[in-house]
Order: sequence, then C-alpha cells, then structure tokens
Amino acid sequence: MSCQVKLTPSGHEFNAKPEDTLLESAMQAGLNIPYGCRNGACGACKATIVTGEVRHGDFQSTTLTADEIAAGKTLLCCAYPETDLTIEVKEVTGGKDIPVKTLPCRVHKIEKPADDVAVLYLKLPASERLQFMAGQYIDILMKDGKRRSFSLANAPHDDEFLQLHIRHVPGGSFSDYVFTGMKEKEILRFNGPLGTFFLREDSDKPMILIASGTGFAPIKGIVEHALKEGCDRQMVFYWGARQPKDLYMFDLALKWQQENPNFTFIPVVSDATADDNWAGRTGFVHQAVLDDFADLSGYQVYACGAPVVVEAAHNSFIQTRNLPEDEFYSDAFFLAKDLKP
Repeated sequence: MSCQVKLTPSGHEFNAKPEDTLLESAMQAGLNIPYGCRNGACGACKATIVTGEVRHGDFQSTTLTADEIAAGKTLLCCAYPETDLTIEVKEVTGGKDIPVKTLPCRVHKIEKPADDVAVLYLKLPASERLQFMAGQYIDILMKDGKRRSFSLANAPHDDEFLQLHIRHVPGGSFSDYVFTGMKEKEILRFNGPLGTFFLREDSDKPMILIASGTGFAPIKGIVEHALKEGCDRQMVFYWGARQPKDLYMFDLALKWQQENPNFTFIPVVSDATADDNWAGRTGFVHQAVLDDFADLSGYQVYACGAPVVVEAAHNSFIQTRNLPEDEFYSDAFFLAKDLKP
C-alpha cells in the first residue's frame, strides 16, 4: 500500500510506493527534488523528516552521518517510506515544467581535444529541439538496455548540437566504443534532460564554480548561459586536473576571463612534472578555494566532477567556511562500474 507524502514548505503531496525511493516517487509525480548521484554519495537530496518513518537503503556514511539520522535527516535517493510522511526539502522550481523526452540523434562530429577526452556533437531531427537548463545531463540509451549519463556542455541558446564531453575509461563499454569504433553520422538514442544541477538565476549571490576533469562540461554550459544572459554576478571558476594537458579547453576558459570582468579563471594542477613548466596553482582544487576564501557564507557553489572532489568540497566548505548547505549544488561523476544495477 502506498504512503502519502507531503513536502514543506511547498505543500506539494504525492503517493510513494514502499518499493520505490522517495526521490523516485517524487519524480514520478512531476516534482523536482534536488539530486545528483542518485546513489547515496553526494548529499544533494538530503532532506528532513518532520513526521513519519523511512527505511534507509545503502548510502555513504560520510554523506549521511548517524547524528544527522538521529536529527531526522535522510537522503531521498535511498530512503523508502514506511508510513505517511511530512518532509522538509527545498524544491527546485526552475526545471519542473521541462518535459523529459526519449529522442534519436545523429553523431555530427567527434573531436578529441585531449588524448583521453572526446567531444561529441549530436544533431537532433529537424523537427526536434531539446529544452533544458544549463548544467543538466542526458542518458545515452545503449543497445544492451544500459544507460550512460553525460552532462550537456552547451548552453540552451546554443542548441544546434548537443555537446557531450566523454573521458576515456579503459574497459568502459561506451567510452571504449567512442574512442575506437564510433563513426560520424551514426544514430544514438537518449533520454533527457535530467538532473537538478543548473544555475539558480533567482539569486544575486557571487558564485564559486569547481570542476575536476570533464566536470568542466556542465560548468561550461552554466557559464556560457550566464554570460549570454548578461549575468553580472561574480564568478570564480576553479578547474582542477592532474596535468596541464588535462585542461582540455584551457583557452576557452581564459577567453571568458579576458572578455568578462566579473569572471575569474583559476586552473589548479595536482601532478605537474618538470617538463610541464607549470607556473600556475598546484594541489587539490577544493583546497585552492579554501586558501582563497575565509568565509563562503554569502556565496553559491557549483561543483562537478569526481565524487572525491565533490565530497571534499561539500564537507570542507560547509564545516569550515560557513557555506549554507542549501547553497551547494553538485553533480558527481560516478563510473558505471561504481553504480548499483
């Protein structure tokens, strides 16, 4: 028997089946709840149980601690209803009216700006356009029924092609195919747009943008959208990589800085060698932010990339720099092998 769930402060209500997570049930009801990994790791869907009981599935203990559970916190992506519930959660209002579609697309062009990064340009049928918010992602639907999620790197106004940035993961079924077998003009299918990682345009707070590796993709979409809209909020973009060559669109980020006085680009490299002649910042990308900002209480943070980077930024910014928890927006890139079936 399904349970009745009420969200505060919106007052929205929906039915939740015991076998579905609260996030799944809310999405099926057309409600837009913040989420990222959908695997109990990023904390984006953390909410407070006001009344009622839930059953917790698997999650990372660093993301939802025992003290937080005792205080009524839960992760909606891995919580199942046991009774009727009232839940306090900050809903996303920007993308709730955007329909999720399943569409075909043609591979128009494949570029390789780095040895292990491919940029796909996907062309939709002439009669179709994908409405989305900058920073969202799509799921590529593979022939074996599996899905592979990739962020949209283009901004909504630049929608002639959907742009995906794909890092080659040896042994990865889709990325191996992209790098060894994919040809231009072949047909793919995808489902989207998905996710709640996008620019909150109702805020005037300055922004810290953090990317590791191909986490640059959704940040690129967000920045290009903000600049197109004439956003005058301060934007400081930290891009972390192991080596300088991994900053595969360095010149583009530098161009944003040169042309926009409210935009600052800070590349951070963790494993530069003597041959790289790297004169820029070194170390971990989240630590660079900690070094530069003593107080983030008045900021929004958008972080995307490797889960370890997103988690480190989330924990340190909130615990040591006074960042409000609901002003941290993230999208953690999990490898397919790390996700539950």
